Amino acid sequence: MTEQDRFWRVKLDARLHDPIEKPLILMRTAEGHEGGTTRALRDQLGLHPLDPAARTAVKTADHWAAAMDRAAFPNRNEDGRYPNWQQVRFHERPVIINPLTGAEYDLCTLSEVEPDQAASIALDHLRGLIHSDDPKRTALAFWRFGPNIEAPEIRSLWPLLPADSRMPDHTIFDHLDLTSALAGAFSIDPDDGPALLAVSLGPVQDFIAAARSTSDLWAGSHLLARLSWEAMRVICDELGPEAILFPRLRGIPQVDWWLSRDCRLNESLFSAAGWRKNPTDSNPLFAAALPNRFTALVPANRARELAERITDQVRAFALEKAQAAWRKLLAEAGVANNPEMPAHAQIREQLKGFPEVHWATVPWSLVGQDSSGKVDASDDRLRAAMQPYFESEPPGYLGTQAWKILSKTDGVELDKGWFWKPNPGTLYPALHELLDRTLAAAKSARPFGQSVQHGYRDSLTGESEWLTADRDQLALPPGQRNDTIWARVTTERPAWVKAGEHLDALGMLKRLWPTLFVDEVNEEPGLNVDRFVVSTHTMALATSMIGFIQRGGTVPEAIRNKVSDAPRTALPARLASELPGRSDADALFRLPGWLEHLDDRDREDERARAGKELEDVFGHDPEAYYALLLMDGDEMGRWMSAAREKTLTHRSSFHPQIRATLEQFKADPAFVKYADEPRAPNPARHMAISDALNNFAIRLAPAVVERHYGRVLYAGGDDLMAMLPLYELLPAMAGLRAAFSGTTYPSRSEAADDEGFQRQGNGFVVHGKQLLRTMGDQASASCGVVVAHHKAPLGAVLRELRRAEKRAKTEGGRDAFSLTVVKRSGGALGLTAKFGRALARLIQLRDFLAEPGVSRRAVYN
Repeated sequence: MTEQDRFWRVKLDARLHDPIEKPLILMRTAEGHEGGTTRALRDQLGLHPLDPAARTAVKTADHWAAAMDRAAFPNRNEDGRYPNWQQVRFHERPVIINPLTGAEYDLCTLSEVEPDQAASIALDHLRGLIHSDDPKRTALAFWRFGPNIEAPEIRSLWPLLPADSRMPDHTIFDHLDLTSALAGAFSIDPDDGPALLAVSLGPVQDFIAAARSTSDLWAGSHLLARLSWEAMRVICDELGPEAILFPRLRGIPQVDWWLSRDCRLNESLFSAAGWRKNPTDSNPLFAAALPNRFTALVPANRARELAERITDQVRAFALEKAQAAWRKLLAEAGVANNPEMPAHAQIREQLKGFPEVHWATVPWSLVGQDSSGKVDASDDRLRAAMQPYFESEPPGYLGTQAWKILSKTDGVELDKGWFWKPNPGTLYPALHELLDRTLAAAKSARPFGQSVQHGYRDSLTGESEWLTADRDQLALPPGQRNDTIWARVTTERPAWVKAGEHLDALGMLKRLWPTLFVDEVNEEPGLNVDRFVVSTHTMALATSMIGFIQRGGTVPEAIRNKVSDAPRTALPARLASELPGRSDADALFRLPGWLEHLDDRDREDERARAGKELEDVFGHDPEAYYALLLMDGDEMGRWMSAAREKTLTHRSSFHPQIRATLEQFKADPAFVKYADEPRAPNPARHMAISDALNNFAIRLAPAVVERHYGRVLYAGGDDLMAMLPLYELLPAMAGLRAAFSGTTYPSRSEAADDEGFQRQGNGFVVHGKQLLRTMGDQASASCGVVVAHHKAPLGAVLRELRRAEKRAKTEGGRDAFSLTVVKRSGGALGLTAKFGRALARLIQLRDFLAEPGVSRRAVYN
């Protein structure tokens, strides 16, 4: 057996230590939860016997994982077993808890699901995921598709079944993921054990903001998300995707594509995947759904090596893609590629150090252990490492009342029973605090290298030389660059290079990234994805087109004839879906392209006549303004660190039966104090936050935006940018704010309109028949919106958008929106207010102004 095979067999054994049906069979079978399914699968996979070191790795991983995610309970029985009051029969009272809100979701009853039936469903499902004689592919399939059980008996609730029925705030899959990641680290480094590794890529905002089109906006955010994936892929290839603790990677389209293409999981597993079917750039692979920072659990003795490999890989990827982009430009210009061409040296120089990669690692070996593997509270190494970053003594989590009680450093004993002596997994909160502060210090100490630039700078940022095949051309002023590579490409591919533009390496990479990515996607057998971009002009005109269609209008024959030679235009997805079957569908697809063609050719008289004709068709001037929306979760750093006002008590995570029974411990002040202490950050909390943000970015936000005829430009977790037609802007804002928290939000559409999900009002929503966790009603988001003319320079609109978002958070006090109308005639109007009543009133005003017979002048009056 190779070391690689042994590693993946250890991870498989760890993943099978608890059955995925555990909550449904606990205390209902003679063989116990560790028999049945787990034993049958271990036998089939040949996991018995594992060597003693491997068995130790799995056992230790299970104990540490439980300590990381679960609160401690008093034990009163002399044999150390759980007393009767802690034995929750989940099938009789199946309640799950959102760990971010403490809200309960009652699944009513699962008693009709017999234990043998649950075990049979789970066993058949997992057997269908086995890849014969390949432990790595089997482990990856178990990780990705283990929760995807089509079981009508419990509908779509299986992915949220709890690991511990006493604390149903984290799932069985959370626990199995964490145990597998820990076991892998222990099997590689049994001496020092695991370490936490944090990696952050940049720059972010400046790179995205350098844009002249909606395509540039998408490309910048998607390229950064792809660089993040290239960084994470180093960990996933070596240690498995569950080693990434944050963000949660299960279900991310880019990760699924890797599993299918590179890991060669059975194609049938992905037959229903959206990215297999969608031929447009609304394909899920085009979603920028990964953040620029991640936290991984790695073997301590490999942390530095992995961080350095990540740095090398992401920079090599950026360089490779930039070189490929330059070759495409040369081919389009009809110029042969020459390795001595100055542009190649420019690309290497300009991309040196891109992206910035900052990393920090904290080993678990800082936690002292006694001979039994429990925490030695007298060992000072962790406290000494944390102390420089904290003013308190003891620092951070080590100074909390919860840790003092668990470690017995305050001299307090429980009156009834005792706590198990904590193992090192319990100190995850302290190690995570130290990791955060170490990474912040690494970022603040980043070195800056000087780069000498000669000649004219690029057109987007003005920071670096534009790329050239002849360095003498760098001295040419803009009006004299008639025979450059860029000038030639402008004629052939205006989508790549706009008139007069000359770009540097980063600008070129961003501009051609859509083409490079489409080429890569279409290498996949069966995929033929096209790149469509909804322009600002089309989005503005969409308001008029939507109203026209809803009133039952039809494009006159004379207009149809005039637009017949115009290019078909990409429309917002919902609008495009409503046109098939209409006699004037082709004309409506070509209408925006017709107007844009007249604008581009400066045919002012023809454009004015076209506008007058459309005014007669629509009943008003064609709308020329569109909305750009930027939404950002509030205080996400404090949510991640479980700041006191963002976390709950241990008691709030307990099953209702446990909370009720705890009344007997009122006389025990030490345990009451522990139960009422705030919960520290743990992996399950971070997984829940990631799940909620993934659900928002990948499922809920696109559903809301497309429901309102808009277009998502990027959605990475709590960060969303979308373009919307004016009439749909306000209800879309209300819908997005509701989707972020999973709450019902006041708006005119509260009862009548379907936003694509059913709000449960307690941090859960139902979307596509799937129960999903959200951030809950204690989390908020702020929103900046700019309404601008479609001809306004996008760079200026984006600057105003950033200012609007900042006003929402500062002047609005968070959970607010700031709306700015930039008038083409000059000047601006603005409103900053809290979400809620103000937005509801604006939506009511909008509805009134849209009623038949109400003059468009009414708003001015």
